[in-house]
Amino acid sequence: MKNPGKPRAGAVRKSKKGPQVGSGGQGRKALEGRGPTPKAEERTYHPAGKRKAAQERLTAAGGGRARSNSGTDARGAQRPAPRKRATGDEAELVTGRNSVLEALRAHIPTTTLYMAARIEMDDRVKEILSIATGRGIPVLEIMRPELDRMTGRDAVHQGLALKVPPYEYAHPLELLDETLRRGQKPLFVALDGITDPRNLGAIIRSTAAFGGHGVIVPQRRSVGMTASAWKTSAGAAARTPVAMAPNLTQTLKALKQRGVFVLGLDGGGDVSLPGLELADQPVVIVVGSEGKGLSRLVTETCDAIVSIPISAATESLNAGIAASVTLYEIARIRSAE
Repeated sequence: MKNPGKPRAGAVRKSKKGPQVGSGGQGRKALEGRGPTPKAEERTYHPAGKRKAAQERLTAAGGGRARSNSGTDARGAQRPAPRKRATGDEAELVTGRNSVLEALRAHIPTTTLYMAARIEMDDRVKEILSIATGRGIPVLEIMRPELDRMTGRDAVHQGLALKVPPYEYAHPLELLDETLRRGQKPLFVALDGITDPRNLGAIIRSTAAFGGHGVIVPQRRSVGMTASAWKTSAGAAARTPVAMAPNLTQTLKALKQRGVFVLGLDGGGDVSLPGLELADQPVVIVVGSEGKGLSRLVTETCDAIVSIPISAATESLNAGIAASVTLYEIARIRSAE
């Protein structure tokens, strides 16, 4: 028979012997709370707080006058190196008659022009040959299967391919300096997490169509200027510069310090696109990926999150289409000034 006065092996019994430790008033302090909740406009992360901050910046800018052009940022720090060459040494192939012609017209550095044997001659092909021979660009006639292999299975080369060196990107602050030097009101598009080169090409094309001054892509986890982007831009990439941002969030903050307002696009935004109040100011539109949307850090950096009214039957817009609609509305507002 077990001894009832002896605890079982492994059993834990608490003893009340000895002095007891009190809370020291910690419970009363916890009940006191942290005071009243700050107003929405006083919280920097709240949409109302962002609107207030944007309005204060707008007032401080004196109605949107661009700040003076300089080689330093708002803190007096020297801006980064002016240009950055694309990583990798592999050349790109620009395919299609329109894209090849626009690249040659824009004097894009070119090493070789490939032409399919027995190609159908039209005015574009004649002009391409004239430009290439006039500049001493080697023209190689090859069989169409070989051209298919070079350009990829899904490429529509239309019998032409242009070999160009890796794309040379501008720096975002360099784009701003150049725009201000020409006395124009900056309008840029920045990409956040977009990896499809066709979206990049479409955005470049829309930027050129609606008076934009450049496109900004992050250095990491983003699409770059590939041959597919060149093709989708229908030659607009030859006229619209693309800049590379080492860190997109820090670049957006630097643009804000120079008087540029940052507008993010999101279906759940607190500001509606039609009649956008900041459209007549220096603006950079940030477009996120169709799946994930804007990243958290970029969202927190934006002065306003803008939504495009769409039918309830449509879940979302493609990134390229959303950028196009926004660029059109800003161009419309600016033209009515």
